[in-house]
Amino acid sequence: MADIRRAIALGFFDGVHIGHGALLRKTIERAQEIDAKPSVLSFDVHPDKLVFGKDVPLINSALGREEIIRRCYGIDDVVFIHFNRHTMEMPWQSFADTIIRELGLAWIVVGHDFCFGYRGEGTAKKLKAYCEERGVGCDIIEAVRLNGRIVSSTYIRTLIAEGDMEQAALYLGHPHSLQDTVHSGYHLGTKLGAPTINMQFPDGVIVPRHGVYAAKVFLEDGSGHIAVANVGVRPTVSDEELVNVETHLLSFSGNLYGRQARVEFYKFLRPEKKFADFEELSRQIRRDADAARAYFRQMSAQTIC
Repeated sequence: MADIRRAIALGFFDGVHIGHGALLRKTIERAQEIDAKPSVLSFDVHPDKLVFGKDVPLINSALGREEIIRRCYGIDDVVFIHFNRHTMEMPWQSFADTIIRELGLAWIVVGHDFCFGYRGEGTAKKLKAYCEERGVGCDIIEAVRLNGRIVSSTYIRTLIAEGDMEQAALYLGHPHSLQDTVHSGYHLGTKLGAPTINMQFPDGVIVPRHGVYAAKVFLEDGSGHIAVANVGVRPTVSDEELVNVETHLLSFSGNLYGRQARVEFYKFLRPEKKFADFEELSRQIRRDADAARAYFRQMSAQTIC
């Protein structure tokens, strides 16, 4: 039996959207009521990868989900279970018994469509009844709708793939973001007069529509900087096909190589294109910077974090 008494939200939480937010807020509420630690239990690998043998392009990595849960909802206790064949074939009752015992669960919160265990035979309703028999509380959260549509990771993936970051942010409850270590790139900042950071999307994470975005960069010290982010293969400076996120900070000077940074994508400005030379590229970057500044001056949308 675990030493910690937990109230836990159980699910995959890809994107950590406003539907997931309903689970997380309820978990915090229950934890306060029963004097337990609010926690999240998730899986490192999307179950569909093993269950159906298909790759699901995720909105963010496991570490990305954890970072959003901590930053946006204030839940620091995030536990990941490795989803493998053993987990997939485990009877749902055995899975429930294991997490209740090993994690000290006093309360569980799940979504209405949550299923688990062998052949997905464990459902939210079965889990609730099973918990009640064992003196464990259980809440089932109904679907959250926005503009008449059920909020889902699947729909948000489509929005991100199309580059519609403004609409995606409404369903996520926060801007779509990428957190990564800043890599050394082509050092274009020196050539173009704008500090540049280079980052990459983790394997298995969906790549937004190639192009230029109005963005913000948040650094380890918590400071935020208006930026222009290019998602793509940088055809002007490289013949490689490796997708890169090259972001120009508009109000920062300094070396960020090897540091952690988070890029938030706010609005698609234009498609990626190849320029004749660095001078033409530099002029376009200045135009993009002006467009980004104008966007943030008029932006009034409020987000939760």
